[in-house]
Amino acid sequence: MKSPAISVVMPIYNVEEYVGQAIQSVLDQTFSDFELICVDDGGTDRSMDIVREFDDPRIHVVWQANHGLAGARNSGIAHARGEFIGLLDSDDIWHPEKLSLHYIHLMANPDVGVSYAGSRMIDRDGNALTVAMRPSIGRVNPREIICRNPVGNGSAAVLRKSELERASFMHPDKVGRKCWFDEEFRQSEDIELWIRLAVKHGVVFAGIDGLLTDYRIIPGALSANVVKQYLSWTKMLRKLRSYAPDFVEEYGDTAKAYQLRYLARRSVQLGNYELAQDFMSKAVALTPKMVFQEPRKTAVTAAAIAAGKLLGEKRFSALMRPHLRAAI
Repeated sequence: MKSPAISVVMPIYNVEEYVGQAIQSVLDQTFSDFELICVDDGGTDRSMDIVREFDDPRIHVVWQANHGLAGARNSGIAHARGEFIGLLDSDDIWHPEKLSLHYIHLMANPDVGVSYAGSRMIDRDGNALTVAMRPSIGRVNPREIICRNPVGNGSAAVLRKSELERASFMHPDKVGRKCWFDEEFRQSEDIELWIRLAVKHGVVFAGIDGLLTDYRIIPGALSANVVKQYLSWTKMLRKLRSYAPDFVEEYGDTAKAYQLRYLARRSVQLGNYELAQDFMSKAVALTPKMVFQEPRKTAVTAAAIAAGKLLGEKRFSALMRPHLRAAI
């Protein structure tokens, strides 16, 4: 059987409300030379029944006992036959031109290993929010990756498989299991891989124009637990220090400050203004120059925290609902 140009890997775990939309967004791609690998991560709802309702020979199902997102992606990548790997989480949606634009970009730039684009934010009902991830266009250096994470989310990247292979390793506890994502991470597994690819293996990252992914914000989802998210991110930084101590020495504090500011905004969204204040105070104390380097973003974050504390969760949520809709 002829190998497809692109293998799309979709982990699936208890997402019956969204998985049909995610699959349909792949089948609606203007670029058709792909396979879609749906990884059943041992869920208990109707998600896989919905998958099997699609009658398309390009869809393949891989089953595994629950390994989490990193493990499901690894299982999917292990079965991938394409020259390129696209990652799509099963609650997100792709723009119809996404694969085509990334394919053109990667074919025209053979030294680029990871092609990414911006993302529109949507709420749990699929309504577009007024915020979006608009990353840098063109090539980015490792400093930008750790400080800004321009890829933004796990559904935004399309990777050259040969470059992804440079970061592969055998699982330390499971004989014969090959990994790309580190399965010890239940959060921050994306940025851990991106920074390992860029810093340890010299893989080139480059962004293209457009908001080509609809990234869904679901209240109560794993990413909403900001404390766990911060602990996972610092775990990533410790791992990075083990193989690139000079890099962490130079950029670690700045990267941590930006991460703390991001988590402060997430805490505001979740209605925890005291935690938001704590994160923001730590961010400014760690890297005071961020106030002058990015005055607008820093000021808006501080203002949102102050407004939340003054108005209270209910009034502040009512004020923000036109912007965040069902994401709060």
